[in-house]
Amino acid sequence: MMPKIHIVTDSGARFSNPRLVRHLPVTILPNALEIAGRRYNEGVDLETEEAFRLMSRLEAPPKVRPPSETDYAELFARLSHYCDAVISIHPSRELSDSWRNGRLAAQQVSGSCEIAVVDSQSLCAGQGMLIRVAARAAQELETTEEVIQTVRQAVNRIYSVYCVDDVSFLRANDFMKASHAVLSAHLGIKPFISLEDGKIIVIEKVRSRSEVIERLVEFLVEFNELEDAVVLQDQKHITEETRIMQDRLALEFPGQHFPFTMYSATMASFLGTRATGVAVLEKEVDEFDYDF
Repeated sequence: MMPKIHIVTDSGARFSNPRLVRHLPVTILPNALEIAGRRYNEGVDLETEEAFRLMSRLEAPPKVRPPSETDYAELFARLSHYCDAVISIHPSRELSDSWRNGRLAAQQVSGSCEIAVVDSQSLCAGQGMLIRVAARAAQELETTEEVIQTVRQAVNRIYSVYCVDDVSFLRANDFMKASHAVLSAHLGIKPFISLEDGKIIVIEKVRSRSEVIERLVEFLVEFNELEDAVVLQDQKHITEETRIMQDRLALEFPGQHFPFTMYSATMASFLGTRATGVAVLEKEVDEFDYDF
């Protein structure tokens, strides 16, 4: 009999098809956002568009409080009564205390329910992709060990890059030096950032919107095969940039779908509310599938 596996994550995760998540065995605990002296639960009493509107007025990033050790422990304990295993998927430990809190919480839960706490080494859509991997593996594989191994192996196949228009949050979060941030703002140069080993790193800079599109397309074309991909943008409705990218990518990847969504408010606390990006899950290559 297939093991009964439940997936846990936090509200910083983003999905290319949010409706799909409602049909998966996934529980999402909200992050708390502290904006202008008020505390909001992300996705519960503050939707993404409103969060962006409030954050756009700030000079410094809001504080993001992940679910606490107690939050995770209480949820794990409830799930352990009817699940064979729980896979808890967290944003990068380099950017959040969520993984640490989950680890400590898992140690409190006794019994036969296995709890695997996974550092996605990502955030936002990359985190969401890993959740989809976990849900699919739970439906297809016969043992808990196989499912957990599949999820952990997929971590290294997730990549994300963003181009950021306003560098103020990058500077405030110490992802850019003050001198570089001032120069970028003065010259209208847009930093191109990547999530590498769970860290946000500025990898290059571009000047124009056309360069942004070109660089994002170039990034995707570097992959031979994509298992999953999503365009991240800073508004709910499709932007002209996203539309142009989709047209370009349809030529490069015939038959591949490139949906779009807003990146999460949690992600905006690092990058700001004016950015465009892409996240991909590279297709797994069979190590014995050699092309002679």
